[in-house]
Amino acid sequence: MSFFEIENLSLSFGGVKAVDDASFSMDEGEVFTIVGPNGAGKSTIFNMISSFYAPSHGAIRFKGADITAARADEIARIGIARTFQNIELFEHSTVLQNLLIGREIHNRVPVLRQLIFDPGMRRAELAHRRKVEDVIDFLELAHYRDERIANLPYGVRKKIELGRALCVEPELLLLDEPASGLNPEETEDMGFWIDDIKNDLGISVLMIEHDMSLVNEVSDRVIALNNGRVIASGSAQEVQNHPDVVAAYLGGAA
Repeated sequence: MSFFEIENLSLSFGGVKAVDDASFSMDEGEVFTIVGPNGAGKSTIFNMISSFYAPSHGAIRFKGADITAARADEIARIGIARTFQNIELFEHSTVLQNLLIGREIHNRVPVLRQLIFDPGMRRAELAHRRKVEDVIDFLELAHYRDERIANLPYGVRKKIELGRALCVEPELLLLDEPASGLNPEETEDMGFWIDDIKNDLGISVLMIEHDMSLVNEVSDRVIALNNGRVIASGSAQEVQNHPDVVAAYLGGAA
């Protein structure tokens, strides 16, 4: 049984087939990366895993359970969290407040008790705060804890987006182009964080990425998509050298 698997996944928008019978599986403890040119269907697969889109065909399985029809909140509750290519943070809230949003999925206190903030609610709030502080320490964000997002540089915001996903306490973390918009030094740092997430936190990572230096650095296995179909799989080097991948990026004549 694979840790995570998609089988014959397909989705069309009008007459355009965004994902076409795509299949792959990953093992627990892997960094598994999806590469491909723009429009290949990479983010559409992430959006189906996250239940933003419903596939027209195929199945998504997590730890042996079929989660194809699960709601977005159920996806988070079973242990899958994600980041976004375009940063989705609350700009006028602090770093701490944004990270605490990642804990909301674990909030089991009834609304009435939240309103009166009884001792049980206070204990739950302190427990959530401790989890967030662990993430702040892990990502070295203590200096920014009380800063508003709007005042922070892009690279720090990317790290906060990563931190909010970690606050969900996922077993599988979906990273949608984590190096997008980062300079080479920040990209190198992102590689260190991904390694630490896998090795120190024990979280499996499914990643979409265009930056091949990061792909080469952190990936255990790689697949390439083009026109919604899987065209190559293997190590990062094997996929980069595959003739279908070269053709997809450079044109058929290549």
